[in-house]
Amino acid sequence: MATLRALVASRLAASAAFAPYPCGWASTPRAALHMSAPRAGPRVGLVLSGCGVYDGTEIHEASAVLVHLSRAGADVHIFAPSVPQMHVIDHTQGQPAEKENRNVLTESARIARGKISDLAQLNAANLDAVIFPGGFGAAKNLSSFAVDGKDCTVHRDVERVLRDFHKAGKPIGLCCIAPVLAAKVLGAVEVTVGHEQEEGGKWPYAGTAEAIKALGAKHCVKEVTEAHVDQKNKVVTTPAFMCETALHHIHDGIGAMVRKVLELARK
Repeated sequence: MATLRALVASRLAASAAFAPYPCGWASTPRAALHMSAPRAGPRVGLVLSGCGVYDGTEIHEASAVLVHLSRAGADVHIFAPSVPQMHVIDHTQGQPAEKENRNVLTESARIARGKISDLAQLNAANLDAVIFPGGFGAAKNLSSFAVDGKDCTVHRDVERVLRDFHKAGKPIGLCCIAPVLAAKVLGAVEVTVGHEQEEGGKWPYAGTAEAIKALGAKHCVKEVTEAHVDQKNKVVTTPAFMCETALHHIHDGIGAMVRKVLELARK
């Protein structure tokens, strides 16, 4: 037990000795502890919104994106805005935790294993593509969609990133509820959040499709294992947890989205 404690202490001390980098993964002891060294594939930005489905990024979605990007050899850079969460949810109860406050960047760092930068530092000129996982954080912390629906506002850096990638003709991937961000900011794009009817609870958030249409975007019905590609705007979307289904189906749909984003990035 003493040996184990000594090993953990030494690893923590080594990790604490290296500060996060503003962009890019350096080949350092910190990189060895947390992620792989830089890779030669497309440079992809991943934008998180916290840590946890009900008040941040859906962790399974973020993990699936990272697995598929890793398998494809992508060079991943992770970002999140340094802002307070809308609220903190006790995930054991599904209710807000009273008098508790958390920072979106700090919480997102849990998923990034500490290798993360402030979204304000994301520059579209330095990346080939950007991906937004879902989770309620996209509708609570990256925008106010959870409260205001089609009349929502979008965080200024999220809006900037979406507009910059779109203007540069670089692909944008979004899954689950995150496509509403593209609909709000970019307007006449094609996206999917799955089906447009609840179908007995299989698609519990199907009403989101109507909000997307109200924002001026086109909603395209897709299965959870599929991705929709708006070739003109280079926007790629997949339903993910908008559907109540087995986890591997969601993983497959996210894989389809990642593959299409990378194909567009390589053109």
